[in-house]
Amino acid sequence: MTEAEAGLLAPPSGDPTSSLIELLDLGDLEGARTDEDIFLGPSQRQPHHRVFGGQVLAQSLVASTRTVDPDRLVHSMHGYFLRPGDANKPITFGVERLRDGRSFSARRVHAYQDGVPILSMIASFQVEAEGIEHAAAMPAGIPDPESLPSTADLLGKFDHPVARHWAYERPFDIRHVDPALYVSANGPREARNAVWMKTLGPVPDDPNLHRAALAYASDYTLLESILRRHGLSWITPGMNVASLDHAMWWHRPARVDDWLLYVQESPSAQGARGLATGRIFNRAGQHVASVAQEGMVRVPLDTAGPPESGS
Repeated sequence: MTEAEAGLLAPPSGDPTSSLIELLDLGDLEGARTDEDIFLGPSQRQPHHRVFGGQVLAQSLVASTRTVDPDRLVHSMHGYFLRPGDANKPITFGVERLRDGRSFSARRVHAYQDGVPILSMIASFQVEAEGIEHAAAMPAGIPDPESLPSTADLLGKFDHPVARHWAYERPFDIRHVDPALYVSANGPREARNAVWMKTLGPVPDDPNLHRAALAYASDYTLLESILRRHGLSWITPGMNVASLDHAMWWHRPARVDDWLLYVQESPSAQGARGLATGRIFNRAGQHVASVAQEGMVRVPLDTAGPPESGS
Protein backbone atom coordinates (compact mmCIF):
# COMPACT_ATOMS: atom_id res chain seq x y z
CA MET A 1 0.00 0.00 0.00
CA THR A 2 1.18 3.55 -0.75
CA GLU A 3 0.62 6.13 1.97
CA ALA A 4 -0.96 9.34 0.70
CA GLU A 5 1.22 12.37 1.40
CA ALA A 6 -1.67 14.64 2.42
CA GLY A 7 -3.13 12.79 5.41
CA LEU A 8 -6.59 11.23 5.20
CA LEU A 9 -8.09 10.96 1.75
CA ALA A 10 -11.63 12.21 1.30
CA PRO A 11 -14.12 9.40 1.98
CA PRO A 12 -16.42 8.46 -0.90
CA SER A 13 -20.03 9.55 -0.91
CA GLY A 14 -22.85 7.11 -0.17
CA ASP A 15 -24.39 5.35 2.81
CA PRO A 16 -22.93 1.86 3.37
CA THR A 17 -25.70 0.90 5.84
CA SER A 18 -28.44 1.72 3.32
CA SER A 19 -26.49 -0.29 0.75
CA LEU A 20 -26.47 -3.27 3.13
CA ILE A 21 -30.25 -3.03 3.65
CA GLU A 22 -30.77 -2.90 -0.13
CA LEU A 23 -28.39 -5.86 -0.55
CA LEU A 24 -30.57 -7.94 1.79
CA ASP A 25 -33.84 -6.99 0.06
CA LEU A 26 -34.06 -9.99 -2.27
CA GLY A 27 -36.41 -10.27 -5.21
CA ASP A 28 -38.95 -13.13 -5.27
CA LEU A 29 -38.96 -14.80 -8.70
CA GLU A 30 -42.48 -16.22 -8.66
CA GLY A 31 -42.41 -17.20 -12.33
CA ALA A 32 -39.19 -19.20 -11.88
CA ARG A 33 -40.51 -21.38 -9.05
CA THR A 34 -39.92 -25.14 -9.44
CA ASP A 35 -39.66 -27.46 -6.43
CA GLU A 36 -37.80 -24.63 -4.67
CA ASP A 37 -38.66 -21.08 -3.71
CA ILE A 38 -36.47 -18.89 -5.94
CA PHE A 39 -35.03 -15.48 -5.01
CA LEU A 40 -32.59 -13.13 -6.71
CA GLY A 41 -30.06 -10.93 -4.95
CA PRO A 42 -27.48 -8.37 -6.08
CA SER A 43 -23.78 -8.62 -5.37
CA GLN A 44 -21.77 -6.01 -3.52
CA ARG A 45 -18.86 -4.43 -5.35
CA GLN A 46 -15.50 -5.69 -4.13
CA PRO A 47 -12.01 -4.53 -5.15
CA HIS A 48 -10.90 -8.12 -5.78
CA HIS A 49 -14.17 -8.98 -7.65
CA ARG A 50 -14.98 -11.96 -5.39
CA VAL A 51 -18.22 -12.11 -3.43
CA PHE A 52 -17.75 -11.44 0.28
CA GLY A 53 -18.68 -14.61 2.17
CA GLY A 54 -20.72 -12.73 4.75
CA GLN A 55 -22.87 -11.31 1.96
CA VAL A 56 -23.93 -14.68 0.55
CA LEU A 57 -24.48 -16.06 4.06
CA ALA A 58 -26.77 -13.16 4.98
CA GLN A 59 -28.66 -13.27 1.68
CA SER A 60 -29.16 -17.03 1.97
CA LEU A 61 -30.55 -16.48 5.45
CA VAL A 62 -32.96 -13.82 4.15
CA ALA A 63 -34.13 -16.16 1.39
CA SER A 64 -34.85 -18.98 3.84
CA THR A 65 -36.59 -16.58 6.25
CA ARG A 66 -39.00 -15.55 3.47
CA THR A 67 -40.39 -19.12 3.43
CA VAL A 68 -40.96 -19.48 7.20
CA ASP A 69 -43.89 -18.32 9.35
CA PRO A 70 -43.10 -14.90 10.91
CA ASP A 71 -43.32 -16.25 14.47
CA ARG A 72 -40.21 -18.42 13.82
CA LEU A 73 -36.77 -16.84 14.03
CA VAL A 74 -33.53 -18.44 12.88
CA HIS A 75 -31.52 -19.97 15.72
CA SER A 76 -28.79 -21.76 13.75
CA MET A 77 -27.25 -22.16 10.33
CA HIS A 78 -24.51 -24.33 8.87
CA GLY A 79 -23.05 -23.55 5.46
CA TYR A 80 -20.28 -24.59 3.10
CA PHE A 81 -18.57 -22.24 0.66
CA LEU A 82 -18.29 -24.33 -2.50
CA ARG A 83 -16.90 -21.90 -5.08
CA PRO A 84 -15.74 -18.28 -5.12
CA GLY A 85 -18.55 -15.99 -6.24
CA ASP A 86 -18.27 -13.25 -8.86
CA ALA A 87 -19.05 -9.86 -7.28
CA ASN A 88 -20.01 -8.50 -10.72
CA LYS A 89 -22.96 -10.89 -11.10
CA PRO A 90 -26.25 -11.36 -9.22
CA ILE A 91 -26.91 -14.50 -7.18
CA THR A 92 -29.90 -16.83 -7.41
CA PHE A 93 -31.10 -18.51 -4.22
CA GLY A 94 -33.08 -21.76 -4.20
CA VAL A 95 -34.82 -22.65 -0.93
CA GLU A 96 -36.03 -26.18 -0.20
CA ARG A 97 -38.62 -26.51 2.57
CA LEU A 98 -37.25 -29.51 4.47
CA ARG A 99 -39.61 -29.58 7.47
CA ASP A 100 -42.20 -27.57 9.36
CA GLY A 101 -42.88 -29.02 12.80
CA ARG A 102 -44.86 -27.70 15.74
CA SER A 103 -41.91 -25.67 17.06
CA PHE A 104 -39.11 -25.90 14.49
CA SER A 105 -38.70 -25.39 10.74
CA ALA A 106 -35.72 -26.39 8.60
CA ARG A 107 -34.65 -24.99 5.22
CA ARG A 108 -31.90 -25.86 2.76
CA VAL A 109 -30.57 -23.01 0.62
CA HIS A 110 -28.31 -23.17 -2.42
CA ALA A 111 -26.82 -19.94 -3.78
CA TYR A 112 -26.15 -20.17 -7.53
CA GLN A 113 -24.10 -18.30 -10.09
CA ASP A 114 -23.80 -19.47 -13.71
CA GLY A 115 -25.97 -22.49 -12.87
CA VAL A 116 -23.66 -23.94 -10.19
CA PRO A 117 -23.85 -23.57 -6.39
CA ILE A 118 -21.37 -21.29 -4.66
CA LEU A 119 -22.83 -21.92 -1.17
CA SER A 120 -24.90 -24.68 0.40
CA MET A 121 -26.58 -23.95 3.73
CA ILE A 122 -29.12 -25.43 6.13
CA ALA A 123 -30.90 -23.16 8.61
CA SER A 124 -33.23 -23.97 11.51
CA PHE A 125 -36.00 -21.75 12.89
CA GLN A 126 -37.92 -21.93 16.16
CA VAL A 127 -41.05 -20.52 17.74
CA GLU A 128 -40.12 -18.48 20.83
CA ALA A 129 -40.16 -20.70 23.93
CA GLU A 130 -39.33 -20.62 27.65
CA GLY A 131 -36.69 -22.91 29.17
CA ILE A 132 -33.55 -23.26 31.26
CA GLU A 133 -30.95 -20.56 30.70
CA HIS A 134 -27.27 -19.83 31.26
CA ALA A 135 -24.64 -17.95 29.28
CA ALA A 136 -20.91 -17.33 28.97
CA ALA A 137 -19.67 -14.19 30.68
CA MET A 138 -18.31 -11.29 28.67
CA PRO A 139 -14.54 -10.97 29.15
CA ALA A 140 -13.45 -8.36 31.68
CA GLY A 141 -11.09 -5.48 31.00
CA ILE A 142 -12.19 -4.80 27.41
CA PRO A 143 -11.77 -1.12 26.48
CA ASP A 144 -14.82 0.83 25.32
CA PRO A 145 -15.24 1.06 21.54
CA GLU A 146 -15.14 4.86 21.65
CA SER A 147 -11.54 4.66 22.90
CA LEU A 148 -10.37 2.55 19.94
CA PRO A 149 -9.50 3.61 16.37
CA SER A 150 -11.90 2.78 13.56
CA THR A 151 -10.88 1.10 10.32
CA ALA A 152 -11.13 4.51 8.64
CA ASP A 153 -8.70 5.91 11.22
CA LEU A 154 -6.21 3.14 10.45
CA LEU A 155 -6.59 2.77 6.68
CA GLY A 156 -8.00 6.08 5.50
CA LYS A 157 -4.50 7.42 4.79
CA PHE A 158 -3.67 4.67 2.28
CA ASP A 159 -4.31 5.25 -1.42
CA HIS A 160 -5.15 1.66 -2.29
CA PRO A 161 -8.50 0.20 -3.47
CA VAL A 162 -8.68 -2.48 -0.77
CA ALA A 163 -7.79 0.01 1.97
CA ARG A 164 -10.37 2.48 0.65
CA HIS A 165 -13.04 -0.21 0.51
CA TRP A 166 -12.36 -1.45 4.05
CA ALA A 167 -12.11 2.08 5.44
CA TYR A 168 -15.17 3.68 3.83
CA GLU A 169 -17.40 1.22 1.96
CA ARG A 170 -18.08 -1.48 4.54
CA PRO A 171 -21.43 -1.04 6.34
CA PHE A 172 -19.93 -1.89 9.75
CA ASP A 173 -17.64 0.16 11.97
CA ILE A 174 -14.98 -2.33 13.12
CA ARG A 175 -12.69 -1.45 16.05
CA HIS A 176 -9.93 -3.84 17.09
CA VAL A 177 -9.21 -4.40 20.78
CA ASP A 178 -5.74 -5.74 19.92
CA PRO A 179 -3.61 -4.05 17.22
CA ALA A 180 -5.28 -4.57 13.85
CA LEU A 181 -3.69 -6.93 11.33
CA TYR A 182 -4.40 -4.85 8.23
CA VAL A 183 -0.77 -3.97 7.42
CA SER A 184 1.32 -5.46 10.25
CA ALA A 185 1.14 -8.08 13.00
CA ASN A 186 2.28 -6.48 16.23
CA GLY A 187 1.72 -7.72 19.76
CA PRO A 188 1.76 -11.20 21.32
CA ARG A 189 1.35 -14.19 19.02
CA GLU A 190 -1.76 -15.55 20.69
CA ALA A 191 -4.62 -17.39 18.99
CA ARG A 192 -7.20 -14.78 19.94
CA ASN A 193 -8.76 -11.63 18.53
CA ALA A 194 -11.51 -9.25 19.61
CA VAL A 195 -13.35 -6.43 17.88
CA TRP A 196 -16.24 -4.10 18.62
CA MET A 197 -18.63 -3.72 15.69
CA LYS A 198 -21.86 -1.99 14.72
CA THR A 199 -23.45 -0.64 11.56
CA LEU A 200 -22.52 2.90 10.60
CA GLY A 201 -26.19 3.90 10.50
CA PRO A 202 -29.53 2.78 11.96
CA VAL A 203 -31.22 -0.45 10.86
CA PRO A 204 -35.04 -0.87 10.78
CA ASP A 205 -36.75 -2.67 13.69
CA ASP A 206 -36.94 -6.06 11.95
CA PRO A 207 -35.40 -8.91 14.00
CA ASN A 208 -34.85 -11.01 10.86
CA LEU A 209 -32.91 -8.18 9.25
CA HIS A 210 -30.73 -7.74 12.35
CA ARG A 211 -29.97 -11.48 12.47
CA ALA A 212 -29.07 -11.53 8.78
CA ALA A 213 -26.86 -8.45 9.18
CA LEU A 214 -25.12 -10.08 12.15
CA ALA A 215 -24.42 -13.13 9.97
CA TYR A 216 -22.93 -10.74 7.39
CA ALA A 217 -20.58 -9.19 9.96
CA SER A 218 -19.64 -12.51 11.56
CA ASP A 219 -17.41 -13.29 8.55
CA TYR A 220 -15.29 -10.13 8.82
CA THR A 221 -12.47 -10.87 11.28
CA LEU A 222 -12.97 -14.41 12.56
CA LEU A 223 -9.89 -15.91 10.88
CA GLU A 224 -7.67 -13.21 12.38
CA SER A 225 -7.38 -15.35 15.51
CA ILE A 226 -5.42 -17.79 13.34
CA LEU A 227 -3.28 -15.13 11.67
CA ARG A 228 -2.39 -13.45 14.96
CA ARG A 229 -1.08 -16.73 16.41
CA HIS A 230 1.50 -16.94 13.62
CA GLY A 231 2.45 -13.28 13.28
CA LEU A 232 0.66 -12.83 9.94
CA SER A 233 -1.02 -9.69 8.62
CA TRP A 234 -3.52 -9.42 5.76
CA ILE A 235 -0.76 -8.22 3.41
CA THR A 236 1.69 -11.07 4.17
CA PRO A 237 3.37 -11.82 0.79
CA GLY A 238 2.15 -15.03 -0.83
CA MET A 239 -0.60 -15.72 1.74
CA ASN A 240 -3.93 -17.13 0.53
CA VAL A 241 -6.90 -17.19 2.92
CA ALA A 242 -10.44 -18.41 2.17
CA SER A 243 -13.45 -19.42 4.26
CA LEU A 244 -14.42 -23.08 3.87
CA ASP A 245 -17.51 -23.34 6.05
CA HIS A 246 -19.45 -21.26 8.55
CA ALA A 247 -21.77 -22.09 11.41
CA MET A 248 -23.72 -19.67 13.59
CA TRP A 249 -26.10 -19.85 16.53
CA TRP A 250 -28.32 -16.97 17.67
CA HIS A 251 -29.01 -17.12 21.41
CA ARG A 252 -30.70 -13.83 22.24
CA PRO A 253 -32.02 -10.78 20.38
CA ALA A 254 -29.39 -8.21 19.38
CA ARG A 255 -29.31 -5.00 17.40
CA VAL A 256 -26.49 -4.58 14.91
CA ASP A 257 -26.76 -0.78 15.13
CA ASP A 258 -25.62 -0.96 18.77
CA TRP A 259 -22.06 -1.89 19.73
CA LEU A 260 -21.38 -5.65 19.85
CA LEU A 261 -18.19 -7.30 21.12
CA TYR A 262 -16.93 -10.17 18.96
CA VAL A 263 -14.43 -12.33 20.90
CA GLN A 264 -12.56 -14.88 18.75
CA GLU A 265 -10.06 -17.67 19.28
CA SER A 266 -8.48 -20.48 17.30
CA PRO A 267 -8.10 -23.88 19.00
CA SER A 268 -6.21 -25.52 16.11
CA ALA A 269 -4.49 -25.00 12.75
CA GLN A 270 -3.10 -27.81 10.59
CA GLY A 271 -3.07 -29.09 7.02
CA ALA A 272 -3.34 -25.55 5.57
CA ARG A 273 -6.61 -25.15 7.51
CA GLY A 274 -7.44 -23.32 10.72
CA LEU A 275 -10.48 -23.46 12.99
CA ALA A 276 -11.78 -20.25 14.56
CA THR A 277 -14.63 -19.79 17.02
CA GLY A 278 -16.34 -16.64 18.19
CA ARG A 279 -18.72 -15.36 20.85
CA ILE A 280 -20.72 -12.17 20.38
CA PHE A 281 -21.87 -10.03 23.32
CA ASN A 282 -24.01 -6.93 23.47
CA ARG A 283 -22.74 -3.95 25.41
CA ALA A 284 -24.75 -5.02 28.48
CA GLY A 285 -22.65 -8.22 28.56
CA GLN A 286 -25.28 -10.66 27.28
CA HIS A 287 -24.03 -13.52 25.12
CA VAL A 288 -26.16 -13.08 21.99
CA ALA A 289 -24.55 -15.38 19.38
CA SER A 290 -21.80 -17.92 18.72
CA VAL A 291 -19.87 -18.61 15.50
CA ALA A 292 -17.46 -21.23 14.16
CA GLN A 293 -15.56 -21.29 10.89
CA GLU A 294 -12.80 -23.31 9.28
CA GLY A 295 -10.63 -21.49 6.79
CA MET A 296 -7.92 -22.34 4.34
CA VAL A 297 -4.70 -20.54 5.28
CA ARG A 298 -1.81 -21.09 2.90
CA VAL A 299 1.47 -19.27 3.47
CA PRO A 300 5.01 -19.73 2.14
CA LEU A 301 6.84 -22.04 4.51
CA ASP A 302 9.36 -19.37 5.51
CA THR A 303 6.71 -16.68 6.21
CA ALA A 304 5.23 -17.70 9.55
CA GLY A 305 7.89 -17.80 12.21
CA PRO A 306 7.79 -19.78 15.46
CA PRO A 307 5.47 -18.49 18.19
CA GLU A 308 6.90 -16.25 20.86
CA SER A 309 8.12 -17.88 24.03
CA GLY A 310 5.24 -18.59 26.37
CA SER A 311 2.53 -18.21 23.67
